[in-house]
Amino acid sequence: MSVQTEQGASAALARFAAALRFEHIPIPVLRRAEDLFLDWLASALAGKGARPVEAIDRFAQAMGPSLTHDVTFNADAEVLISRRSTSAYFAAMVNAAASHYVEQDDVHNGSVFHPATVVFPPALALAQSLGKSGKDFLLAVVVGYEVGIRVGEFLGRSHYRIFHTTGTAGTLAAAAAAGSLLGLNAEQMLHAFGSAGTQAAGLWEFLRDAADSKQLHTARAAGNGLTAAWLAKEGFTGARKILEGDQGMATGMCAISPAPQPAKLTDRLGSRWALAETSFKFHASCRHTHPAADALLRVMTTNGLHADDIAKVVCHVHKAAIDVLGPVVDPRTVHHAKFSMGTVLALVARFGFAGLTEFDQHFFDAMTTDFCRRVVMVLDEEVDTAYPVRWIGKVTVTTRDGRLLHGRVDEPKGDPGNTLSRPELEDKARRLAAFSGGASADEITRLIQLAWTLTEQKQLGRLL
Repeated sequence: MSVQTEQGASAALARFAAALRFEHIPIPVLRRAEDLFLDWLASALAGKGARPVEAIDRFAQAMGPSLTHDVTFNADAEVLISRRSTSAYFAAMVNAAASHYVEQDDVHNGSVFHPATVVFPPALALAQSLGKSGKDFLLAVVVGYEVGIRVGEFLGRSHYRIFHTTGTAGTLAAAAAAGSLLGLNAEQMLHAFGSAGTQAAGLWEFLRDAADSKQLHTARAAGNGLTAAWLAKEGFTGARKILEGDQGMATGMCAISPAPQPAKLTDRLGSRWALAETSFKFHASCRHTHPAADALLRVMTTNGLHADDIAKVVCHVHKAAIDVLGPVVDPRTVHHAKFSMGTVLALVARFGFAGLTEFDQHFFDAMTTDFCRRVVMVLDEEVDTAYPVRWIGKVTVTTRDGRLLHGRVDEPKGDPGNTLSRPELEDKARRLAAFSGGASADEITRLIQLAWTLTEQKQLGRLL
C-alpha cells in the first residue's frame, strides 16, 4: 500500500517531514532556529576535552575515514572539538556527544526532550558533506525539531521514567533532519522512521553509577538516525507503524496507562511550530533543577539572604524530577553533580548562578556539600499536574532565624516566555567557547555572525 493512501500517524508525520519546504516556515521560526543553532554550536565547543567525549572521538578516529572524496559524496564533515574532517556519520556522532556534555543545550518542556543535540549534528554533517545551503540546513533542522518533539510528546511521561527520551525520540528526529537533506520522499521518510525507531535506545540507569552513557545516547541517536535516512534513500525498508504499531515503540517502551495517544504525532502539523516552544538553559545543569533554582534565587533576592542564612530548602517538584534526580545522592563527578538538586541549589545560593566554572571549581567543596544536605525534594500535586507542559518552580525556605519563606516561578529563565535575548545568547556562547578553549574570541565572533546570516549562505562549509 502506498504511503499516500495508508492511514496512520507515523505515515502522516512522514508525509509532513518530506513535504515541508523552506518557504513554508514562518520567519520567527527561522530566527528561533538560528538562535538554537548558536546555542547548540557553543555547547558542542564546550564539550572539548571532556573524557567521555574524547573517548567517542578516538573511537571515530579509529573506525572512520580521515578524509575521502567521491563524486557523489564528499567526506568533509567537521568534528568541532578537533577540527578534523571525517565522514558525516562519525562527525554527527562526535558532535552529538560533545554538545550534550556540559548540560547547556536546549530542552523542549512538553516532550522532555533535548532536540538540538540530536538534530544539529546530522544536519550539519550532511549539509557540509553534500554542499547544501544555509536554507537547506535550516529546513532540515525545523523538520527534525517538529518530528522529534512530537515523538517525545507521544511517548510521554511513562516512557521518560525509564528511557532517556533524547536518545529514543532523538533517533527519529535525527532521521527526519537527515532525510530532509537527502531529499527523501514520503514513503522513504516513513521507512527511515521505521529503521530509526527499531534502533532507538537510552536508559536512565546510568545515573545511579555516574556512568558516561548520556554521551553515548546522543552519539548513537545522531548516527543511527543518519544511517536510517541514508538506507531509506537506498531503498531499505522499515516498519510503517514503528511508533503506534502493535509491536512498535509505544507498546514496547511505554506503560499501559496512560496510553500514548497517536494524535500527538500529528498535532497541528504546519500550524503549530514546536521548535519555537523550545527553551534555552540558563544554569549548566539538568533542566529538572532549574525551576527550583530560580525560585530559590527569587526568595534570596527578595529577602536579602545569603547561603549561610538558610537552614533548609524544600523543593516542591514533579514526579519526573524525583525519578531522575532522586538516585543522585552522592555526586561523584562534575557531570554527576549536575543531576543533584542539592548541589545545584548550593551553587545558586552561593554564586547566584550554577554555571560551568561554578561546577568545575566548587561542586565538591565543603560549603557546597554542607548546603546540599539542607535540600530535600517533595512531590507537589500542582507542579506535577502542570508538568510537562509547564515546569513550575516552588520552594519553601527555612532561615536560621526561624522564618519560613516561599518562592515561586512559573517560567524559569530560558523558557519561551522568559527567554534569552540574542545578546544573552552571544554572551553565553562566548563563555562556553572560552571555558573549554573550543574557539578563540575572534572565532566565536565569526560564528555568531554566521548564525545570524545562515539564510544567506549559498553553501555551508567548514565553521572553524
